[in-house]
Amino acid sequence: MSSHLSALYTGLVVEHDKRPLHAGLREPFGAEVHHVNPTCGDEITLRLHLADGAAERIEDVSYDAVGCAMSRASASIMADLLIGRTVVEMEPVREHFEEVMRSRGRLDGDEELIGDGIALLGAAKFPARVKCVLMPWKAYQAALVETRALGA
Repeated sequence: MSSHLSALYTGLVVEHDKRPLHAGLREPFGAEVHHVNPTCGDEITLRLHLADGAAERIEDVSYDAVGCAMSRASASIMADLLIGRTVVEMEPVREHFEEVMRSRGRLDGDEELIGDGIALLGAAKFPARVKCVLMPWKAYQAALVETRALGA
């Protein structure tokens, strides 16, 4: 990765950390989950609201994230990717993002698929940072399971 690209990605992470998109807990919501990364102390409380109907459109993702810049930027980027899309649309995005994050830098991310999430992929080379970046995504998955269970 060129130093210019690296600086651009670092700038994106800083921007999402300083001016997080969709931050703050909102109502209505179908489920609320709280995840903690005991290794570094990062925490997220995440609320998920799905629109009524069979399509499972993600109406809102709101959160309160405390911790390192990578985990907070990841929450902002994830929320922005999720809102307005369907759960089915987002599944390949989530799978690709997790696969690339777990590749230790061996796989390139598809920017078309993961948008600003591309800026987080440098963390894939640092196993301790992978947990920081994936924590919001794990919270989303848990909230999705809970929302579906409550709606059933």
